[in-house]
Amino acid sequence: MSLFRRPIFVSMALPLVIGASAPSAFGQAPPVGAIPTPAQVQASTAEARRLSEGFVAVAERASPSVVQIDITARDEKADVLAHFFGRGNGEEPIARGMGSGVVFTSDGAILTNNHVVEDALTINVHLRDGRYVPARILGRDPATDLAVVKADLVGLVPAKFADSDAARVGEWVVAIGSPFGLGYTVTAGVLSAKGRGGLGINAIEDYLQTDASINPGNSGGPLCNLQGDVLGINTMIVGRGQGIGFAVPSNMAQRVANQILKTGHVSRAWLGIGVQDLTPELASAMNLSPASGTVVNNVAKDGPAYRANLRAGDVIAAVGGRPVHDGRDLVRETLTHEVGQSVALEIVRGGHHYGTQVTLSERPELAVEPTPAQQQSPPHAGLGLVVRDLSPQQASQMGLSSSHPLPMITQVSPGSAADREGLRAGDVIVEANGVSDPNSAQVADAARSGTALLRIKRGDSYFYAALKK
Repeated sequence: MSLFRRPIFVSMALPLVIGASAPSAFGQAPPVGAIPTPAQVQASTAEARRLSEGFVAVAERASPSVVQIDITARDEKADVLAHFFGRGNGEEPIARGMGSGVVFTSDGAILTNNHVVEDALTINVHLRDGRYVPARILGRDPATDLAVVKADLVGLVPAKFADSDAARVGEWVVAIGSPFGLGYTVTAGVLSAKGRGGLGINAIEDYLQTDASINPGNSGGPLCNLQGDVLGINTMIVGRGQGIGFAVPSNMAQRVANQILKTGHVSRAWLGIGVQDLTPELASAMNLSPASGTVVNNVAKDGPAYRANLRAGDVIAAVGGRPVHDGRDLVRETLTHEVGQSVALEIVRGGHHYGTQVTLSERPELAVEPTPAQQQSPPHAGLGLVVRDLSPQQASQMGLSSSHPLPMITQVSPGSAADREGLRAGDVIVEANGVSDPNSAQVADAARSGTALLRIKRGDSYFYAALKK
């Protein structure tokens, strides 16, 4: 099992012919082995084009609400190597990663996966229109692997969310995200299954399963229906190249995001019981039919179920009037209710059905620890660059011809303007605000102005970077 951490190819052909008399979607099918008529070819091509246009419409509608999320994190591998070999210059080794996100509100609240941002030192959001802005964490929910980050933006296009409970297995779905950093990649597949759990990755698992191609970098991006509405938040894959991915259902994702926006954390309803599935063996021993409910095997003292007189051995057959067939059904139905709400349970005890009311309390959960980004000091006040001058001889060794020293970047502060533009130690500044071959003092002058247009040499390549406080 690996976190995000293959596209399917749709081949449009002529309708399948089963026997000479089998009708096609466009009328009577040709006999087996017969050459399709021009009219049949035209009809088939038109149908293929309509399906293609459907995918195009999804991409055009949903993509404005998708972002790429770039993060920096502590490079633990580099830490180990530096310690082992006795190296290190006191600077924190930094690794870079990325994921995807879904715009939740027009003022910059973005829904993504917890595992995308939980180890982040810095978080930056890359919009489709080219804007690249820092973001901060509003709240995280490790139990569902969801998080909300906030960028200081206005006028964004919030995604429209579908009712994931109404989604049908077998319907077309489209995934949009940044697999391997390839922004706004669109892949298609079908909704393979609903209600998947038992994977052992997160505390609460109720996933949509899909064969749409999703890979590292898709995490936090949307799984959409053919209306372009979000059915789920892509979260993980089974292995790589297996064509099996999982998404948090949109209904659950919206509840989590709304609570984080309102209170900064997530409260979930809790019954206070332990349960197990009613296997055929247990059902036979209890004189019940399989899938009659889920078996209570423990009741927490002074919990909601305890106060409602439930006990071990009871079988819960329904929650709020909705049938329960296994433990995941019970969790799913319980979580649709609010803390403090009274909910009706149907209980089977000794072969008899009873009804009872339970007042739900808040599910006990471990406190969510601050992320590295939340523990940091305030953002760097300047552009976040430390430079030193290269001597003409050193510049010459790097393939640069200059009669005076050139500034080389020796340190980039995480979260700074320089970090957001991707600058790193070893880059050489060959132009600053229009001044060619600047020295470090001229770079410092450009930095003090709060904005700097730098031309950078990195290895054998050159590029421009626009920095702004």
